[in-house]
Amino acid sequence: MRPSFPLPLLKVVSPRTAIRTPVPASPRPEVSIIIPARNEEANIGGCLESLTSQTGVAFEIIVVDDGSIDRTRKIAQSIAGVRVISAAPPFHGWTGKNNALVAGVKAAGAKPAHADWLLFTDADTIHLPGSLARALGEARNERVDLLSYSPEQIVVTFAERAVMPIIFAELAAQYPPRKVREQNSGIAAANGQYILVRREAYEAVGGHAAVATEILEDVALARRFRNAGKRVYFRYGGDAVRTRMYRTWESLREGWTKNLALLFPHPDRLALRSLFWWFTAWSALGAAAFGAATQHFAWIAFAALWLLLYWRISIARFAIINNLIAIACGLPILAYLLRRSKQAYANGQVSWKGRAYEVGPRPRSTSTEPQVRKLILRAQGTKLRAEN
Repeated sequence: MRPSFPLPLLKVVSPRTAIRTPVPASPRPEVSIIIPARNEEANIGGCLESLTSQTGVAFEIIVVDDGSIDRTRKIAQSIAGVRVISAAPPFHGWTGKNNALVAGVKAAGAKPAHADWLLFTDADTIHLPGSLARALGEARNERVDLLSYSPEQIVVTFAERAVMPIIFAELAAQYPPRKVREQNSGIAAANGQYILVRREAYEAVGGHAAVATEILEDVALARRFRNAGKRVYFRYGGDAVRTRMYRTWESLREGWTKNLALLFPHPDRLALRSLFWWFTAWSALGAAAFGAATQHFAWIAFAALWLLLYWRISIARFAIINNLIAIACGLPILAYLLRRSKQAYANGQVSWKGRAYEVGPRPRSTSTEPQVRKLILRAQGTKLRAEN
């Protein structure tokens, strides 16, 4: 069921029009909000507007400029109460996002002045009024160390409307939030667009430096929390945050190529199943139309297959029209993206935002732990260039 509140207009906020609502003054914030941003001029203004207007909790906002070549930094610096820093170049093998997040945590300060909670959120998110205080209250009430929301997905273009409902329905089936919340289920997941963590627990598991080479850093981080006996809480969070992940077909294709083969253990199997359901859905619709035209009304029962497929897709909480577009056109596109993702990993390289990452099977040996500790120490010694 789709939330009833209207979608906001997402727009670039220029320095002249930026809202300069000050962040609540406090010598010791309760939450440090860390936003990695690389070429996000279309999103960063709206994101920061929604965060600076939060109430009911003391917080600070740190934007980590990850080598942007557009107006991302200028827009962020124009908004009062936002601290903008630049991350050093990533260590070899680290992803840019992980490197930026490590830099943001370091900038958030050390004991005893730092916040007890860290919120990692992406520059393409919009946060509903009061959501930060509610999320903090939920984390405390549930006594969790990591709380993650899966945002409401905003879709505009045909490609977004065709593909996103299918993918998020499959994600909901692969990582059921109820199972993720069960400590002994063996299923760990989080959405990197919104992760709120208790800082003490975050540092105990090594933080993002410990998963710095992971493409799916959010799932890897949740797994580290779970393996360390920390409590993970994951749910759909459309009442708190929304996002438009991809604005163009090119970015959608690149983004899901980077992620799909890691999110789903058998991408080929899922691709074949998607094509089977697509063929079945259209065959059933044709049979039902034939029955209606020839008055063989028993054939109309084949339309139930569409209803079955619609029911499965509806768990992703998209609008009815988007679900229908996804059934009609999205399944073969998903199959294509799954095959493309698997092939990219077979070739050993994926790309994102102008960076290429070497990928391949990870060794299962625990002998990498000393290397992780060395990288954490190096990261902690890295100097950042900070500008208000």
